Amino acid sequence: MNDKPKEESIQGGGISGDEDIALKESKEKEKSPSKKQKKTSKEKELEHKLKEQQDKYLRLSADFDNYRKRTLKEKIEMTKYAGTEILTRILPVIDDFERAIASMKESQNCDAVRQGLELIYNKFKDYLNQQGVEEIDALHQEFNTDLHEAVTKIPAPKKDLKGKIVDVIEKGYKLNDRIIRYSKVVVGE
Repeated sequence: MNDKPKEESIQGGGISGDEDIALKESKEKEKSPSKKQKKTSKEKELEHKLKEQQDKYLRLSADFDNYRKRTLKEKIEMTKYAGTEILTRILPVIDDFERAIASMKESQNCDAVRQGLELIYNKFKDYLNQQGVEEIDALHQEFNTDLHEAVTKIPAPKKDLKGKIVDVIEKGYKLNDRIIRYSKVVVGE
């Protein structure tokens, strides 16, 4: 009789040993996440990181687009008002011309008017030189297509003027070694 209670206690009150182990394993599985659950949590984490990166990308893209628009607007405004400083410095020359015209109406002395116009011309030319504008020397120079634009050809008045510029119709100018207007010239042949 003593043997039966031991057997029953070993078997756990009617549950066999194999069933007891299986029951413990199922409880452990319930406590720890399964492979599918682990994969799902990793996927969720990766999806979260992906969404963060996409959000960062969209924000960066929007920031760059705003930067591009802002710089384009600034460039347009800069181009629009770039000549403001130059024009304000030219205004005194226009004032001088207006005074000269007014004095021409009152004055009978042509020499005084001519001298006044020469002063205005020299003042304006000095201002252009200060800004880096240079006149292209053309008269009696070899014709150069990089500097000159031939308007016409005429017979050279002297042999040494063949292929050279005999007359300048319109002066050419450079701004800091860049041609801003070609000299319009007559070439001797």
